[in-house]
Amino acid sequence: MNMKQASGRTGLPAKTIRYYEDIGLLSPARGENGYRSFSDSDLHKLTFLARSRSLGFSLDDCRQLLSLYDDDERSSADVRELAVRHIADVDRKLGELKDIRRVLSKLVSACDGDHRPDCPIMDSLSGHEKAT
Repeated sequence: MNMKQASGRTGLPAKTIRYYEDIGLLSPARGENGYRSFSDSDLHKLTFLARSRSLGFSLDDCRQLLSLYDDDERSSADVRELAVRHIADVDRKLGELKDIRRVLSKLVSACDGDHRPDCPIMDSLSGHEKAT
């Protein structure tokens, strides 16, 4: 299967597939003409990567997950540990997003949104917050 077909079957852009190959997550065969030839196994890995990335796993995590995926003697505890660490990272990011939302909401509430140039949002972004 060629790049266009692999891209269509996995939903990944060709550029992403080439990047995954460049960083060693995938090694499709090459024909005599130099074109990539994707096997069913390659497609499974690409689908696995797409799903892992959609869940927010980093490329390093994906590399570890692929290694575990290929290891028939893997321990599910290793997979679980990766997922638990990822949940902790997601929770941390959610906390940061909640803080951002709180600050933005406070700034929006303080801004009159009228025709005057005074704007607490702009003051905050520029580091020139006025004391209240």
